[in-house]
Order: sequence, then C-alpha cells, then structure tokens
Amino acid sequence: QAQLVESGGGLVQAGGSLRLSCAASGGTVSNYGMGWFRQAPGREREFVAGISWSGGRTSYGDLVKGRFTVSRDNAKNTVYLQMNRLNPEDTAIYYCASDNVYKRPVVTGTNFRVGSWGQGTQVTVSS
Repeated sequence: QAQLVESGGGLVQAGGSLRLSCAASGGTVSNYGMGWFRQAPGREREFVAGISWSGGRTSYGDLVKGRFTVSRDNAKNTVYLQMNRLNPEDTAIYYCASDNVYKRPVVTGTNFRVGSWGQGTQVTVSS
C-alpha cells in the first residue's frame, strides 16, 4: 500500500483559494481512484471529491460542487484539490485516500472503499 502525504493546507480568508496536494510514495496509485475527504470538529468525515484512476471521471460532494476541482498527475503519483471561493464552513482537516478497487471506472462518495489514508492537512477559513 502506498503512503499518502497531504500538503498545502493553511489559513485563508473567506473568498480565497488553496491548492492541496497528495503525494504517494512506496507504491503507485496510478491504477486506483483517489478521493478527498474532510472532517470538521464534532462532525463526521465527509466525502469532498473523487477522481478515477485515469483522471477521466470526477465526482464532488454537494457542498463543494462548482468551487473545488480535483485532478491528478499519475507521472508524479500526485493528486490535487483546487479549492476556490472558500468559506468558513470549509474549515476542516482534509484527508486524501486511495480507493481499494483496481481501475474502478468512477469513484463517488457512496462507492469509495478506502485502501489508505493520508495523515491530513488543516484548512482554516477566516471570516
């Protein structure tokens, strides 16, 4: 199983943008869907975005559609989450994860089966 390491979190004002990265090491994730999840204090972890192994199919949680964009670079074994028009409700720890199904055509919040988690990166949006 590849190890996943997120980066790019931080403090940003409402309306701003951040780009998160998730780098895989110790194994390739190029044949697996990848996802971003987040967990705010006192709340359950929720699905944010998913991308198929090829990058050709993406899916998003309802709260981030139109604002967040997930992408991947398989040559770099890295997945990204571009977050625009951030608001305080986006404040959370953001985790990336790999799906555990080989070349699943599309990954969503309902079919995602986590193979590995990253350690998370904090995103704080101030008002």
